[in-house]
Amino acid sequence: MRLAEGWRVARNALRSNRTRSGLTMLGVIIGVAAVVLLVAIGTGAKREVEEQVEGLGSNLLVVVPGRLDFGAAPAVSRLDLSDVAAVSRVVGDPGRVTATVASGETVRAGSRSAFGTVQGVLETTPRVFVRDVARGTYFRASDVDGARRVAVLGSTVAATLFGDRDPVGQQISIASVRFRVIGTFAPLGQSLGVDRDGEVHVPITAAHRLYGTSRIDGIAVRAPDRERISELGDRIVGELTARHPDTEFSAVTQEQILGVLGDILGVLTGVLAAIAGVSLLVGGVGVSNIMLISVRERTREIGLRMAVGARPRDIGLQFLLEAVLLTTLGGVAGVALGITGAWSVAALSPVPATVTGWSLALAFGVSAVVGIVFGVLPARRAGRLDPVVALRAE
Repeated sequence: MRLAEGWRVARNALRSNRTRSGLTMLGVIIGVAAVVLLVAIGTGAKREVEEQVEGLGSNLLVVVPGRLDFGAAPAVSRLDLSDVAAVSRVVGDPGRVTATVASGETVRAGSRSAFGTVQGVLETTPRVFVRDVARGTYFRASDVDGARRVAVLGSTVAATLFGDRDPVGQQISIASVRFRVIGTFAPLGQSLGVDRDGEVHVPITAAHRLYGTSRIDGIAVRAPDRERISELGDRIVGELTARHPDTEFSAVTQEQILGVLGDILGVLTGVLAAIAGVSLLVGGVGVSNIMLISVRERTREIGLRMAVGARPRDIGLQFLLEAVLLTTLGGVAGVALGITGAWSVAALSPVPATVTGWSLALAFGVSAVVGIVFGVLPARRAGRLDPVVALRAE
C-alpha cells in the first residue's frame, strides 16, 4: 500500500467519525497544551531570576559568614568595619567594597507609616550594586564617618510616606529616631523575591547606633574583572579566616548563584513537564481504546480488503496511520493552545512565561510518538484478523 493512499484513507476514516475523532484528540490536545504551558512558566521563572541576579551588577562577589548553601543554618556574624577595611586592602580599591547590616523596621512620616528593610550600608553601595538615585543624592563618606542620620528611600516607601510630595529634605523616624531624607531611588522592582523598592538606606555607622550593635551581615565586592573573581574570593576568605579562625566564610559569585538557582528551577520545570506528561499519557490510552473500538466496528471492512489482496501488514499500517494522524492533529492544536495560554498568562498575570522552541518540538514529538506507541496494539489486532471470520462479521 502506498503511503500517500494510506494517509488519504486515514483522513477519510477520521472524517466519517468526526465527533469521536474530536473527543479522542481532546485528550492529546490538553496534554500537549499543558506541557507547553507549564514548561513556558518554568522557563520564564528561570529567565526572570537570571535577569534579577544579573541586574544587581556585574562581577559581584558576596562574602558572608557560614556556608551559603540551601538548607544550611545561618551563622552568627562576627564581622565588623575593621574586617571591611581588611577586605578593601585585599581588593586594592575601597570603592569596590561595601558592607551591610539590615533589619525590618516601620518607617514613619507624620501620620503615615511603611514597613521596609532598613539597610545600613557604605557610601560605595551604588558603585558596587546597580542602583540609580532618582531624586536628591546618595550619602557620602563624611556621612558614614560622622554617623549622620540621613536616609535614601526606595520608591515604594517614598510613595507610601509622602505621596506626590518631594521627600527630599523631609523628616522620617525609624525606631523613634529621626532621619533626614536626602534622596530617593529609581523604581527597581523585586529581585530574588525581595522588594528592592521597599528598602531604606542609611549610613552603616548610623545603623549601628540605631540597632545597638557593631556587626555587619555581609560584604559585597565588585571584582575588577571576571577572570580573576574566583581567585579574589579565595584571597578574601583567607584573610577573613585568618582574622576569625573559629568562623567559616563563603565567597559566592553571580555565576554560582545562577547555577544553584538554575538547577533548582530546572528540576522544577522538569517536574511540571512530567506532571503535564501524565495527561498526555492518558490521552494516548484514549487513542488506543478508540482505535480498538474502531477495529471491532470495521471488522467486515478489514475482511473485504483482505479478500481483494490487502496484506496483514497493510491493514496494520492503515490503523497505525490513523492513530498517528489523530495524535499529530491533536499535537498541532495543543501546541497552538499552549502558546496562546502562555502568552495570556504572561500578559494578564505577574507569572512569567517564555515559550521555547525545544518545548514545542518536545511536546509535538511526544504526541506523535504517543500515536505510534498506542496505535501499535490496535494495528496488530486488525492485521491478525482472519479474512473469513472478518467477512462473516455483522
